Amino acid sequence: MHINGYINTIIDGNCVEVMKNFGEELIDLTITSPPYDDLRNYKGFVFPFEDIAKELFRVTKQGGVVVWVVADATINASETGTSFKQALYFREIGFNLHDTMIFRKKNPIPQIYRKRYNNEFEYMFVFSKGVVKTHNPIMIECTHAGLELNGTTYKNYSKNEQIREKLAKPVRDKKIKGNIWEYVVGKKQEDQEAKEHPAPFPCELVRDHIKSWTNFGDIVFDPMCGSGTTARVAVEMGRKYIGIDISPDYCEIARQRVTRIESKQTLFMVNEP
Repeated sequence: MHINGYINTIIDGNCVEVMKNFGEELIDLTITSPPYDDLRNYKGFVFPFEDIAKELFRVTKQGGVVVWVVADATINASETGTSFKQALYFREIGFNLHDTMIFRKKNPIPQIYRKRYNNEFEYMFVFSKGVVKTHNPIMIECTHAGLELNGTTYKNYSKNEQIREKLAKPVRDKKIKGNIWEYVVGKKQEDQEAKEHPAPFPCELVRDHIKSWTNFGDIVFDPMCGSGTTARVAVEMGRKYIGIDISPDYCEIARQRVTRIESKQTLFMVNEP
């Protein structure tokens, strides 16, 4: 099947086998979260990580991005480090590790005391195939906007010797958002749609990544789409989508969520042509 036959569909199947039918360098952005370290009971299905990573590299456009949302289990009193192993493998097969971001949960689930602090975050590894093509940075207000500060400087990280230069007079109104992103998990109505899935990520997380790494009409992909959050938000924002999941039950939930957005005909468009 030509790639056009897959665009704007949720596909029930093995993502590795389905991706083999795609041509090379077709996907602008992948946002996905794998069933890591057996922390999620994913209906007994296997997770061929290396095969998935290789296919993602093949189908991603030059300058395209993969956002890999992942965390580690704690086994025998030690975190597994699987997330870092996966990040290094993505580099081995040709991806750049463009950014290591943090998804911080504003309402983390309390955990049984295990002589460690309560876990509040997951990693969002941002991989790129070559130099990132599209970046629409999210801007936030500066705390001291407009203030005249005689001694404030910016540190220059682009040189071997770290120096401070460029006096900030006055402080700018806005700056690029940092790479720790905070979200409430599972409370908003749009996220409640996915409550039958064991671990959906927030729509707002997907929305921010789609804003950041794509433009109107680009193709957004999720090879393990679960309840379809990536596809749902892609439709909302005027992007094309492809979703794959090995669970027919989750595929049906995903299709229902996408259809609900399509029927509303209200697009939260960013960077329209």
